[in-house]
Amino acid sequence: MKSWIVIGIVTLAIALLAGVSRPKDVKWFKRLQRPSWLTFEKLIPVIWTVVFVCGGWSAYIVWEQTQSWGWMIFYIILELVTILYTPVMFLTHNLKLATFIGGSGFVVCVALAVSILGISGWATVLLLPYLLWSPIGTATTWQMDKLN
Repeated sequence: MKSWIVIGIVTLAIALLAGVSRPKDVKWFKRLQRPSWLTFEKLIPVIWTVVFVCGGWSAYIVWEQTQSWGWMIFYIILELVTILYTPVMFLTHNLKLATFIGGSGFVVCVALAVSILGISGWATVLLLPYLLWSPIGTATTWQMDKLN
């Protein structure tokens, strides 16, 4: 099987496994107040799709360059930290904890981006959507915590 297919399957599997939520948690989240500047909420799934596709593409480039399982584990850690945001927030109803997880994902992504810079500039560039979006998502959660 081609490496890009395996990377895509692993990325999708992790995302789907963490995407399970209880209806009562979804209701809780929908009832939360949002910051007035959050006018793009309907675009968030599209934004995260772009972020994950770029992250998978970055992982593919690094794999093709290095054939290193260590690097792939680093990418999986980034995805796990990112994906844990929603189920942890839904299960705990704790926006402070969700904010911490969001910020942790940014830190992990910065570490990964800096680490792979010597392997591939393009792989690093493909992490920029994460590095640009993650602080916005984290700030949104932080603001929602203050409002609720």
